[in-house]
Amino acid sequence: MGPVLTASETTPAKPPARPTAWRAVPWAVVALWVAVIALALPFAGKLADAQRDNIIDYLPASADSTQVAKIEQALPGGESTELVVVYHRDGGLTAADRTHAQQRIDEITGAHEFGGGPPRGIPSQDGTTLMYPMSTTEPGTDNDARIALVDDVRERLAAAPVEGLDAELGGPGALMTDMEKVFETIDGTLMIATVLVVAVLLILTYRSPFLWLVPLTVVGTAAVASQALVYGLIQGFDLTVTSQSAAIMTVLVFGAGTDYALLLVARYREELRRIERPYDAMLAALRGCGPAVLASSGTVAAGLLCLLAADLNSASGLGPVGAVGVVSALAAMLTLLPAVLVLLGRRVFWPLVPAYGSEPKQRRSLFAAMGSSAGRRPAAVLVSGMLLLGALTLGVFNLPGDLAQEDSFTQQPESVTAMKTLAEAYPGQGSQPITVVAPTGTAEAALAEARRTQGVASAEAGRSGGGWTEITVLAKDAPETPGETATIEALRAGLDGSHVGGPSAQQLDLADTSASDQKIVIPLVLGAVLLILVVLLRSLVAPLMLTVAVVAVWGAVMGLGGLVFEPVFGFEGLDPGMPLLSFVFLVALGVDYGIFLMHRMREESLDGADPRTAALTALRTTGGVIASAGIVLAATFTVLMNLPLVPLFEMGFLVAVGVLLDTFLVRTYLVTSASLLLGRRVWWPGPLSRRGPAAPKP
Repeated sequence: MGPVLTASETTPAKPPARPTAWRAVPWAVVALWVAVIALALPFAGKLADAQRDNIIDYLPASADSTQVAKIEQALPGGESTELVVVYHRDGGLTAADRTHAQQRIDEITGAHEFGGGPPRGIPSQDGTTLMYPMSTTEPGTDNDARIALVDDVRERLAAAPVEGLDAELGGPGALMTDMEKVFETIDGTLMIATVLVVAVLLILTYRSPFLWLVPLTVVGTAAVASQALVYGLIQGFDLTVTSQSAAIMTVLVFGAGTDYALLLVARYREELRRIERPYDAMLAALRGCGPAVLASSGTVAAGLLCLLAADLNSASGLGPVGAVGVVSALAAMLTLLPAVLVLLGRRVFWPLVPAYGSEPKQRRSLFAAMGSSAGRRPAAVLVSGMLLLGALTLGVFNLPGDLAQEDSFTQQPESVTAMKTLAEAYPGQGSQPITVVAPTGTAEAALAEARRTQGVASAEAGRSGGGWTEITVLAKDAPETPGETATIEALRAGLDGSHVGGPSAQQLDLADTSASDQKIVIPLVLGAVLLILVVLLRSLVAPLMLTVAVVAVWGAVMGLGGLVFEPVFGFEGLDPGMPLLSFVFLVALGVDYGIFLMHRMREESLDGADPRTAALTALRTTGGVIASAGIVLAATFTVLMNLPLVPLFEMGFLVAVGVLLDTFLVRTYLVTSASLLLGRRVWWPGPLSRRGPAAPKP
């Protein structure tokens, strides 16, 4: 993405003829990309199978619960799958209900290997519910085997149903299976929805029956290339790529790539009016917007790569995945798109063909009007805008707490409804195990200490192997409640040399590590962005102004999330990693739009324009196309809001609203008005800050 610099006011002239060999360059570029895609397609198709969505792939690398998960995989039988069969009748279970339940349990345990003896039914005090906790190592770490096991158990529970008796399967194993099935549907749904959104926006923007197909095809090519490259990173560097990071990469490729296309095509259209041959017009367009496109895409990539410093596996893996997507989009839009447009010539713009020597149709500029309003009272506009952002930021105090794993679905699957039934029927008893692994030599002492720990309802020793013994603990409090959290923390404090894990401990570690990562990654992102801006704009004031602006947008959007996530959308929590991820995306992408404006403003100042003229001209000339780019980028992120996972919905909402705020409020009004107030001081300490009015360049 970069600024669209208006063509110089020159009389159209026929350029000198180029050697015939130059005419073959577009064909060579297209041929090269055809070869690249032919090689990439087989590997791109393997990316979905290489994605990893086990909890260990999301957990922080150094967390206690991560160590538990790794040790469990090495125990006899491998990783265990915990399930809970739940029978419930509103009016109370009958004797026939209990008999039916036991028959189904006997059938299930006869078909599969469950450890710890026959599952024992635990009735609720009110007599409405009966639960059977079950544990098996049968599927091990094989996701397909776990899904098959859960599906088979559910089929057996559904056989010969009894009227009024609900039979559901819950527990961590069922929850993980339901989440895995959601992930399986994400790739196809996301790709189709993203393509449709981008296609509609391009058709509305270009008003041409053909032109929209070109950038859409090219960005699709970039998507395939990025998928193949990410697959190569997985094979070469064992990179952790989750379904969530792959989904975000797809959105980034289509959003950023379409933005690059909008900017390049707009500049190319202008150049075609003053340059006769499409080849030469494209070279002029690339010279005009190429440097800023490279700088702004570099800002996004650098910001994303800062995530490598995160301890959270899912966050650190997203960094290079997102960067690969942005670089792939950039490469395709600066090579393949120009080549295809040159080969198709002017006719691709039909019916609005830019004729050589013609003048563009003059239209009243919305952004010129916005600039005029900001220019009349810049101080009032700046103060009003900052007050608005500040007021929105206050909404962060209404943000919900950390998102529980069972609340991660927009539509509750069976595993979630089963766990909620248990929470209501067993208010004083936990239904989700806490797993402790202790050195075998001290396992008896650890077991005794666990049973003495406040908040523990029961503790039983399990498998041993590799020098470790597994202890299964049940808390008195429901999963992911403050009471259970206190129990986990007490176990960790009292059991030296042991590790405490399980689903609730994993969620606790996710939240703690996300908070820790913010303290490391946020300064890195700000430093990287500031450095790039200083190099590009050769100033300290302008980069600081842009950085403060995008941070203010992030705060306002997080506050807006606090006002709508729970009250409007009914979400029970905020994904613990969302503040960090939204910060990285909004700062990196938001600074892009600041680069568009400030880079053009600097060019105008270098040409001798006074600060006021430079600021208003920059807004007028970049506003329309950049607004289109902002709308496209926001629209592609809203696609995430249609997926059935709350974290992806939250990400799509925050980034989309943030991009729109930056495009239509911050860049248009606040940055422009601040630049008007600062005048040449905005370029301090560079020489442009001390430069007086100069004659325009010829």
